[in-house]
Amino acid sequence: MPNNLSPERLKRARFALFAIFFTQGVAAITTLPRIPELIHQIHVNFAEWGAIMGFAGLGSLVPLVFTNHLVSRFGTSPIIRASAFAIVAVLIAQAWITSPWLFFAVIFLQSFSFSTFNIALNAQGVMLQNQLGRVILGAFHGAWSIGAAISAALSGFLAGFMPLWLHLLIVPIACGVVFQIAGSQLLKPSEDGHASESNRDRGVSWLKTPKYIWFLAIGLFAGMFPELVIMDWTAVFSRDVLHVDATRGAIPYTVFVSAMIVGRFASAPLTKRIHFSTMSAVGGFVGSIAMALGTFISASLAQTNQDAALWTQVFFYAIAGLGIASMVPSFYSAAGEVRGLSTAQALSRMSLANALFVILAKTLMGSLVEVNGLVTAMIFPLVLFVIAGAISTYVARHSKRIREQSLAAYPPTGPISEIDVA
Repeated sequence: MPNNLSPERLKRARFALFAIFFTQGVAAITTLPRIPELIHQIHVNFAEWGAIMGFAGLGSLVPLVFTNHLVSRFGTSPIIRASAFAIVAVLIAQAWITSPWLFFAVIFLQSFSFSTFNIALNAQGVMLQNQLGRVILGAFHGAWSIGAAISAALSGFLAGFMPLWLHLLIVPIACGVVFQIAGSQLLKPSEDGHASESNRDRGVSWLKTPKYIWFLAIGLFAGMFPELVIMDWTAVFSRDVLHVDATRGAIPYTVFVSAMIVGRFASAPLTKRIHFSTMSAVGGFVGSIAMALGTFISASLAQTNQDAALWTQVFFYAIAGLGIASMVPSFYSAAGEVRGLSTAQALSRMSLANALFVILAKTLMGSLVEVNGLVTAMIFPLVLFVIAGAISTYVARHSKRIREQSLAAYPPTGPISEIDVA
């Protein structure tokens, strides 16, 4: 993709993407410390809650069918700004719902909105990364982590005194303002390169999708789901296992996300020496061990010393956050190496498979918690964490082969037609 934009224009777009990823993190996590309240508000048990959160993820599948076509036709920024309105609306609505079925419908719409938003946002991030010619997607996901960490800490604080309805009014509206202001500075449809991206789309049908895409999707799911479990269940773990209040219960997730921030911002300079997927592989193995120790040791200590249990979990979850930091951005970046598919198309197909896996996994996780307890159920995401590390090892080797083939295709002094962004 040629770079025809000035450095100043690319800088503005990069800052706007940073702001939007940050704000998305704030919006996505703002309900986390209040999940126990929402469960009580709609009168469901853990298995029913898991089913609601799992099957509502079906909403994320619908945009995967058409969002890449919208990106090809209209560009990324109009889709990002339009879906941001819907995200704000569904967050505000959650505070007023007492019916499990209506709550399911709202979460379904939330999944739909975030899915559309994420495909367009990550597509623009990869397109900008291609124009800059260096890895920056990790920094954008780091911005998401900053927003999530701040949101977890702020929401934990607000949960101590602010009514749920006011919390879910102030924060989403503030997010909506940032979405629209920053959205005006994104790469416009005439600048984001979606037209040239469309030339990579050779009309490959879903049935003929390269197997490597589905392999990346499995890795993406295995690397993402442990993060989702910590997001969805940490507040419940803190209340029911560690027996701490909502404000202190937000600390483990806040520290976990803060560690992801460090890891994701460190990924850009580190990729000059270590392949992105190699970082992900090491992180998968180290992070899974740390997450296991943080979960099981803290659960054991909680019986005699709640403070020691809390800080033990915090310590090991910090290491787990560093380990998981490169997982999602490394698999997204690897999508840029799939030939014959546009970036948006590759991301859509990966996201489709990932969303199906998440729906089933969230439902299974809720049932495991209800039947076996939360501590035992945590074995499930821990196993996936290890699998993600193993898949990352293969992806790193695959990327190395692609680079070697690309270099062999041209004489040493000849032009390079593609930029390796992984």
